[in-house]
Amino acid sequence: MGHVITIAQQKGGAGKTTLAINLAIGFLRAGKTVALMDTDPQGSAGRWFMTRIESQQEPGLDFSTASAWGVPYECRKLADSHDIVIIDTPPKADSDLRPALRVSDLVLIPVATSHVDLWAVEVVLYLAERERKPAMMVMTRARPGTRLAADVAEKAAEMEAEVAATPMANRVVYAETLGQGKAALEARKGPAHAEVMALVSEVETALEKL
Repeated sequence: MGHVITIAQQKGGAGKTTLAINLAIGFLRAGKTVALMDTDPQGSAGRWFMTRIESQQEPGLDFSTASAWGVPYECRKLADSHDIVIIDTPPKADSDLRPALRVSDLVLIPVATSHVDLWAVEVVLYLAERERKPAMMVMTRARPGTRLAADVAEKAAEMEAEVAATPMANRVVYAETLGQGKAALEARKGPAHAEVMALVSEVETALEKL
């Protein structure tokens, strides 16, 4: 049975889909079999996958969609045949999110470097705690070295949740590759490569501890 990772954040624009897709391709590069599930009605991950197919790339991973109530059934099927299942959820934290949390082994919460994003984390942490699921915050669109980044990182550390040591910096390559049906690891080698693989390694370690 594979591990299930749910990407959840109440606030839109925090980089959920970017995180989901880059982790998916990162785990592929690490030799895992991967399935990506999109439960967000906006369907950004689905559009990315179709762009990938239409540009005649080898998908490399399986893709599925499900409404909130269908997540447990679909997820069980995927976890039976894949090492890693990643669920991209809608930008809201309510009863629709609970089925995805319930089937997950680990909840990742992307936090763009702003106080507003950080405030939105609390509801997701509360829901994850109610389902007794471990959660880890991932700083996205990070601008290392700024006072705001330091302030947000300090506040995040005060919230009783793990914060990934590896942030995803605010890099153009993440947006560019997404629009091409690719991930940053599939672009010319640069700082994002090391960033994504370090994050994959961190998430893998967290899963192994479960």
